Amino acid sequence: MSKARPIVMRHNQCILLLLTFAAVVFLLISFRPALLDDADATHAEAAKEMIERNDWVTLHVNGVRYLEKAPLLYWAVALSFKVFGYNTFAVRFPVVLAIILLGALAWIFGRWAFSEKAGGYAAATMVSCTGMFLFTRIMIPEVLLTLWFTLAHYCFLRGFFGEGKEKRWYYGLYVAIALAVLTKGLIGIVFVAGPIGLFLLLTGTLLSEMRHLRLPTGMLLFLAIASPWHILAGIRNDRFFWFYFMNEHVLRFLGKREPKDYNRVPFVFYWLMHLIWLFPWSVGIPLIGLQLPGIGRNQDRGRLINLYLWLWAGLILIFFNISTSQEYYTFPVYAPLALLIGAAFATAEERPGAEKYLTAAQGAIAAVALAAGGLLGWLVWKSRNVIPTGDLSDLLDMAPADSEQYTLSLGHFFDLTTGAFAELRIPAMGAALTLSIGFTLAWIFRRRRAHMAASVMMLMSMGFMFIWANLALQKFEPVLSSRALAETIEQNWEPGSKIVFNGEYETGSSIGFYTNRQILLLNGRVTGMAFGATYTDAPPVFLENADLKKLWEGENRVFLFSEEGKLDRALKLLDGSPATRLAERGGKIVLTNRP
Repeated sequence: MSKARPIVMRHNQCILLLLTFAAVVFLLISFRPALLDDADATHAEAAKEMIERNDWVTLHVNGVRYLEKAPLLYWAVALSFKVFGYNTFAVRFPVVLAIILLGALAWIFGRWAFSEKAGGYAAATMVSCTGMFLFTRIMIPEVLLTLWFTLAHYCFLRGFFGEGKEKRWYYGLYVAIALAVLTKGLIGIVFVAGPIGLFLLLTGTLLSEMRHLRLPTGMLLFLAIASPWHILAGIRNDRFFWFYFMNEHVLRFLGKREPKDYNRVPFVFYWLMHLIWLFPWSVGIPLIGLQLPGIGRNQDRGRLINLYLWLWAGLILIFFNISTSQEYYTFPVYAPLALLIGAAFATAEERPGAEKYLTAAQGAIAAVALAAGGLLGWLVWKSRNVIPTGDLSDLLDMAPADSEQYTLSLGHFFDLTTGAFAELRIPAMGAALTLSIGFTLAWIFRRRRAHMAASVMMLMSMGFMFIWANLALQKFEPVLSSRALAETIEQNWEPGSKIVFNGEYETGSSIGFYTNRQILLLNGRVTGMAFGATYTDAPPVFLENADLKKLWEGENRVFLFSEEGKLDRALKLLDGSPATRLAERGGKIVLTNRP
């Protein structure tokens, strides 16, 4: 009787399962929470108005020209709106698609550069690192930009190491750069041309490779893709070129952009937080020292690829270290670091000394996860006597709305109190069990040298952590979004009604999106609206102090939206006129001038 053969999963089956798992997870978390105030709903509104105005060149928000952004993500979301309608899922879908494509490309890149195993680790790192979840919860172009950068660098290396017809890969480089420029402007050139130039110089191949780079035809291809939108935007919007290129690129880099609404991430925080953004795969960062770079044309292929990845990652990190930056600006560095980490994991599994480190590091992660899981369980137990109210903000210790704390992606984490876990019981207990069980099993598998099983367990654990985190975000929805207030306004709407924001549009941008009504802005000629307001065709949405009382005492119903900390200033402007508190959620209030 013949022995049963063990089931062996091929690498292409592994990557298919990995990407399917990632697609399912990210699609599941794309329906809720609602669009967030600030950039998220503001950018979604720009995509929506693109359709409503049938203007695919000039972005508008609240009817005001919005010229600071490149258009590709907005085009993608607008097309998604046409398919799925105006809803949260439609905003998230292009980002989810970009995540899956990026994971697939990381696998292809890593497999070609190093090995099948390295490619698998690189893909797992990309789709399941903490930063991938955190910075795809809002409508920003970083994941799409990273996709184009990764494609550009892959095409360059394929062309560089190729012979004959393989040099045609360079054309893919020019296409990817053009798409990157249409996604986020000139850094689409800088973060590709910079590593390429340094690499060619350090390998002594600058002159010899220049004749293969297809520069004349490549530049024509680049211009054919990237220039039409820029030319049309310049024709239709005077002063566009100064504002878009000088103010939004050069002056932003120098920290002199107007209006000044960006901060610099503290130096130590900037570097160390990448350990969290790449968690749990950041455990492999100490191992990337195994991926030694090589300088000079006679180095072997592996070391030259390592050199290229180090240059790619280093340029991004150094650039934003000296520029104005937000935490997510360095998102594109995840790709080269994921490739280095993937190669390091694959190498470590074959080296006894490095394998011991990997097992020890996996044990350290398990210990931290057990401690975190225990802490979450204890906090849930401590809140057992607190009765949930349905509004998490009632149980938070919130800082003032303009606090610099909220410029950080995890800023609201510091608002949590013990009682808040009464609202967070399900996601907290789910996270506690996932951390305690998942990462402990990963450590056990790693000890037994079942490396694939350990990696699968880490991937699955992070997938479930994303689901629990998304459930927690849904509890934070009253704080982060104003959709509930938008629904209240709609329920009380009368013909001729007006909505007034006390301050800038971004403070309640989800109201604009979900009501689909134009917003009047009290002293709101600031931040994203400032430049667009200078055009003569700007709609009359900007109110001065004296305008509010006149509007409030008029014939039509007025809804005044305000953050609680700014309400007193608006009430003084009403000078005793009757004001009814219509709704209050998450530290935000809607008043009306009619009972």
